[in-house]
Formats: sequence, C-alpha cells, structure tokens
Amino acid sequence: MSAVAAQAAVLPRPRTAFTGGASRRRLRSVPAQAGPVVPLELGNPLQLSKTMRARLLAAVRALVSSPALAGASDGARLASVVLTAKAKVRDDYQASIWAAELGRWLGVSQSTVAHTVLPELRGAGFLGSNVATNAFGHATGLECWVIPMYRAQKAGDRRHALALSRPELAVLLSLIEVLFGPGWAPKDKAPVPAGLLAGRTGRGAATDRLGLLLMVLTTGSAGWLQLCPGSVDTGRGRPAATVARLLGCTAAAGAKVLKRLQEHGVADVVRQETGSGLHARSRVRLVPVAEAHGVAVQEARRVADAVFSDLAGTASGDLGSGETGESLMKTGIEGAGQDGVAGSADLAATAQHHALHASGVTAGGSLSLSCGFSGEGRGGNHGLPDRACVRENQAADGEIAAATTGSPGAEGGPLRGEKPKESPVDERVGQRQRRAALPADLGLRVALGPVAWLWEQLSGWQQGRVEAATKAELARLKGLLAVPGGAPQLLADRLTDRLEETGGEALVDKPYGWLIGRGLVQRQACSDRRCDDGIRLDTGSGCENCGNVIHIRRARRARINAEIDRELPGLSDGKRRGVLEDRLREQAAIEAEDFVWQREQARAEQARRDEARAAAQEQAERERAAAAAADAVRQALACEDCGQKRAAGLCEACGYRRRTEALIAEAGMVAAAWSADLTDPSGVATVTADVRATLEREITAARADYLRAMDPADQETDPVGTASVLAYGALHTAEQALPEYRRNALAMLGRTEEAEAEAERAYRTEQNRHWFKHNPNGADAVAAATKAADKARERTAQHLLAARLEQLREQAAARTEQAAATPWADRLPELATRPLDDATGTVIA
Repeated sequence: MSAVAAQAAVLPRPRTAFTGGASRRRLRSVPAQAGPVVPLELGNPLQLSKTMRARLLAAVRALVSSPALAGASDGARLASVVLTAKAKVRDDYQASIWAAELGRWLGVSQSTVAHTVLPELRGAGFLGSNVATNAFGHATGLECWVIPMYRAQKAGDRRHALALSRPELAVLLSLIEVLFGPGWAPKDKAPVPAGLLAGRTGRGAATDRLGLLLMVLTTGSAGWLQLCPGSVDTGRGRPAATVARLLGCTAAAGAKVLKRLQEHGVADVVRQETGSGLHARSRVRLVPVAEAHGVAVQEARRVADAVFSDLAGTASGDLGSGETGESLMKTGIEGAGQDGVAGSADLAATAQHHALHASGVTAGGSLSLSCGFSGEGRGGNHGLPDRACVRENQAADGEIAAATTGSPGAEGGPLRGEKPKESPVDERVGQRQRRAALPADLGLRVALGPVAWLWEQLSGWQQGRVEAATKAELARLKGLLAVPGGAPQLLADRLTDRLEETGGEALVDKPYGWLIGRGLVQRQACSDRRCDDGIRLDTGSGCENCGNVIHIRRARRARINAEIDRELPGLSDGKRRGVLEDRLREQAAIEAEDFVWQREQARAEQARRDEARAAAQEQAERERAAAAAADAVRQALACEDCGQKRAAGLCEACGYRRRTEALIAEAGMVAAAWSADLTDPSGVATVTADVRATLEREITAARADYLRAMDPADQETDPVGTASVLAYGALHTAEQALPEYRRNALAMLGRTEEAEAEAERAYRTEQNRHWFKHNPNGADAVAAATKAADKARERTAQHLLAARLEQLREQAAARTEQAAATPWADRLPELATRPLDDATGTVIA
C-alpha cells in the first residue's frame, strides 16, 4: 500500500464543495489552544515577539526538516508551510486553494505544482487532498490538509510544535503574505499588496522564499541574523554557512541564496573593517525586520566578491549535497543537514521534463477580484505564449508575463515540440464530465478505495470505462468465492498489492492504462481459475496447483538429467547444459502441441454439449407446446356428467359429487368390514345402504345450512356457483364422517379373536425378555408387556381392516362387471331386426 493510501485509511476525506473560496461547512467548536495567545492586530507582522517568533520557528522547522520530505524539492517544503498557514480551524484544519494559486505563493508555475509539488507531498504521505466541486459538479479547487499538522491538532498535545492555535496560524499567514504573498485586490475591500519577493519567480524562487522566511524567524528585533557558531568554510563565510544550515544545502548554494536576497533588497551583509583594511567579521541584517522595528539601515551596501561568489543562479554548485555543519546553539536551530533533509537550495522548481529557461516574470501588481478569496485566478488573455521561456515562467494562475526578448520565428504559434494550449471550453467540458468522488455504489467505493487518487486523475470517459471494468471483475469474483460479499475487499487487496509492486500511486504515470491493464486484471500463475499471482482467491492461501506445476517441472528436469547421464556419459558441463536445454525445449514443444490438441478436443466437446443442450431445449419446447395444445383441447370439452360446456371434461360440481360418492362407498365398506358377514352379499348391502342413508341425511342437512347462509339473489344469478358450493358441502360432510367410521372399525376389529391372540403373544414375549426374567410380574415388566400388547392389537386391527376392505372391493368390482351386461329387454329389439338365419347361427349369452 502506498503512503497516500495508508494516510487516507486513517484521515477523513471531506467532500464539502466551496465556491469563490467561501467554505460552506458549518461552524464547529474549537478546543482550547496552547502557546502564546495574542490578538490578531493589523500592524506589521514583522514585529514578532520573542515567544511568538520561537513558536513559529519551531513549527516551520518541524515541517521543512521532516524526514518524510528528505530529498523533496524546496517547492514542496515551502508548500507545506503555506498550506499550514492557510489552514482553517473551523474547517477541520483544511486549506481551500487552487493549484495555480499555490504556484503564485511559491513563485512557480501551475505545471510545477501539479507535476512536482503535489505528487512529492502525496508520495511522502505529507498531504491529503480532495477535488472540491460546487452544486453543479464543477471543480472549484482543492481541499488540502497537511497530515502532520492535522495529527498534531487532533492528538490534543498542545506542546507539539505543529499544534498551532488560531491566532498563531493567522500571524504565520500574515508573515508569509508580507514576505512573498502574491497580492490581490478583494472586492469592496482594501487591496493586499504583493510581498517582498512576489516578483521573484521561476527557478530557485521557492528556495529564496523559504530561506527568507527562516531567516526572518531567526532574526532579533534589531534585524540582525543570528549566525551559526563553530568552524565554517572560510571561502564562503559564516553568513553563507548560516543560510546553508537553515535550508539544509551546501555553503555554495547558501551563498547564492544570500546574494539573490541582497539583490532584492531584503538582506544586507555588513562587514567590519580591521586596522589592516581587511574585512574580518561579517553580519547579516534583514532589512524589512530592522525597518519594522524602526532601526536605521545604511543605504550603502558593500558586497565583497571574495566572500560571495558571483556565479549565475543556474550554477551547478546549487545542486551539491548539504554539508554536515554544527548545530546553531546560539540561535536554537540545529543544522538542517543533520536532520536528514538533503536539499539543493536552487533546485529547479519547474515541472519534470520541461526545459529550463531564465526567469522573465516581473513583480505582479494588485488584482481586481470579485470576492475576498486570496489568490483568485487572474483574467486577461490566455493565448499562446510568444516564446518558450515565457510559457515556462508565466504566473502560476495562467497570466503570461511580458518577455523582454522574442523569437521572430515563434510569433505565429508555439515553438517546435511545444504542445498548444487546450481550449478553455474543452477544459470546462472535461471538468464537467469528470467525477472527483468515487462511485456511489458501496461495493465500488470499497474496491476502488486504494486507488482513489488515481481515480481523480481520470477523465469522465475513462472513469466510466474503469467503473464498468470494476463491475465486471466484481461479478466474476462473486462466482469464485464461497462466501458472498467478499469480492469488493478482495479486489481492493489486489489493487493494494499492485500499488506496492509499482512503488506507490505517485509512480503511476498513466492511471487509466495502469488500472485497466494491470490493477484490475487477475494474473493466473496456473490453470486454476481461482489463482491470482499464486494465491487462491477463495481462501487467501497459496495455490496448490501452482505448487504442483513447479513440482512437475522440477521432476521433468530431474528425469531429463538422468536420461542424459545414462545416454551420454562423460559430457562436459557446457555441452551437458546445451543438451539439457534442447531436450527441455523439445518437451515444451510437445506439451504445447498436446495442450493445443486438448484445447481443440475441449472445444469440440463443448460444441457437442451445446448442440445436445440446444436439441434438448427444442424437444422440451415441443413437448411444452404439445402439452399446452392438449390442455387447450381438454379445456374445451364439456362435462361428462352434466354437459356443462368448456369444463375440461368434468365440471367442478360434478367432480365434488364423484369424490363424495366414492367417500360414501368407502364409508359403507369400512362399516361392513366389522359388522357384516363378508360371505353374505345381502348383509353387506344392508350395511352399506344404512351408511348411505345416514350420510345422505347429514348431507341434506348441510345443504340446507349452506342455502340459508347464501344470498337468494346470488343463487339465481349464479346457479353454477351455487351447485358447486352445495357439492362441496356434501364432500366436506363425507370427509368428516369417514375417519369416524374408520376409528369404529379399528376399535371393533381390535376385539376380535385374532387381535386378542396377537396381543397375548406380544404380552408374553415382552414379559419373557431377559431383562425381565428375574421379575416378570413387576411393574416395569407389566407396563412394557401391556404397551407391546396394545401395539400388536392395533397392528392386527389395521391388517384385518385392510384385508377385509380389499375383499369387499373385489366383490364390488365383480358385481359391477356383471351389471354392465345389457338386459335382454334392451337387446331383443335389435335381434328382431336381424335375419333369422343370422339369429339362429349365433348364440348370445
């Protein structure tokens, strides 16, 4: 997981939109602040008290000398100070700013801020940021918070150097505005003038501004810079060594910074003459600080060329590593080089891969703004620059500075190799389509959480494609996992691992291609669909199949080695290695051919299965169609009993009647099974007739009850429904009567000799069990024997009833067959019409 993703896991990600720099977040209660609390006055911020100066110096040093920013440019280090000073306590220590505006504070271009400053801070885990949008979804700036300062404020330890109170943050902001603020003119308010170094832009501007800030915070009320103690480079002098230790750079770079500050009139090097006429002691006076405290400053400044090199600002000496100087004991400042902050004071502040040109930007004046937002974007002409150096050194907000010289061949457009500027209309359309926040779907937000910063770099079309690819991958992972709901977190873990392989989000130069081609793609190390880089997706453990593949390859290599030793003994190591490689290649070719053949066979088998599946589906469709046609024909049939049309062969009422008749006949046979002699048909008929008469009386009474409960109007308007209701009432009566006849039959058959004999045998058998043999007449033995006898009696009664019912059904079936013969009275008219010879020649039974 990259540093940015790790920080995002513990820090809030506010998404409050702001327009014109005015935050819409509701006010929060501010905890009690520690440190010196002073009222924010409108006086000169250079008139700092000793306590306030020490407090601000500790905070700035904690930022610029942090080990996390080791190797970072001075632009990134200065940006951390600016964003800390602009943090709003009521907005949870956030700073709302544009990249172009931040460039104006640093003295660099917007491209440098976007491609160098912000990536360095994010990559070091020093900065968290969100793209703020308004109600229409348009980007209105960046919401930034410096992570070390945010954590210090939330920790509650007010002794921490970065736990600045609200007045202290206001004083720090006022101080940097005076030193290098860009200046602006709020609407209906007094204009804020540009700072002392506002005109110092381009290469090394951030270094000069950071050096001036540190020097001011190390300067007393008289304006004298507290110089470092100990031995220093005599060729450069103690003032240059002091500046170098403040910035964490070489003495040569410190000398150049001090020289440029002298040229801008903010620093003055004063040397005391000796009796021999040589300069022995040197002191540095910060002119603005001295003037703020009313100290007279000599107008004549003497610069010794022997001490301060007259090299250009682009000399290679600026890129030297920081010296290991002594700590500034008198000033309370440790050598910056000792803190591990390797710096180059004049390191280029322009974006990567951009050509380096001399600075051609002059100090900007006051701006007319529509509101009081510090550093609001400038207006003016946004056309193409006249020459390359003008574009590289233009103001951070897009305003092109005037060039002192021009190239005659560049008047018609950009120089060769320079890309023309995109249309502002196209930029606004792109911003309108882009979504800074992750998708609203919870699964997508979890899956894409580790790459939230890469998501912000995508265009609207690219975000749509990445969202679709993420949904497809989540759907595929759901089919591989045994536990539902784990696909989003699994994909998030994969993206985290891919970022660790890359080295962090800051090293991803093409976010869209990286996400589509690397981050979201499963990399199978074997043929198992659940394998991803040798890890099982469903269990998270190592893939066994990958282990098998490795084992098989090693076994094959060992087998081929043994074959070579057996077939070609005495080979040298080089020849043996060549033979081994040849045979391994042959084996790989054979396996590849086998794999292709197996794949073709699998495709053919899959095609055969698909064809069989299609044929089965067609057959099922035909059968369903035939069944639907037969059902339609059956539904069109009239009732067999009453002739009702479209009754599917039997209407509802007649169906109830048939079931009622069957139940009445069953009840009669159940009653006859125990009360009649089965060999006497007349006795059986008498019992069944009595049962039928009884049930018909009960059915008649039930029908009367149904008729009384029904509305007479409904009976007249719906005779079919009325008949169905009455038939159902008869069926319900018969269904209730049949279980009662069955219980009576079982009770009576349980008293027969067969049942009593079976119960007696079961009683004796249970009583003679070996666990009851010592006390066969005991309570336990008698209870068990009685229970066994009851069960035997019940089983016997059920058997007798089933057997007698089967006998009665056979007798009823025989009588039905005999009754099916046509009576002679009905057959005689047909026989009378036949010829006599035909009648006499046929015997009719």
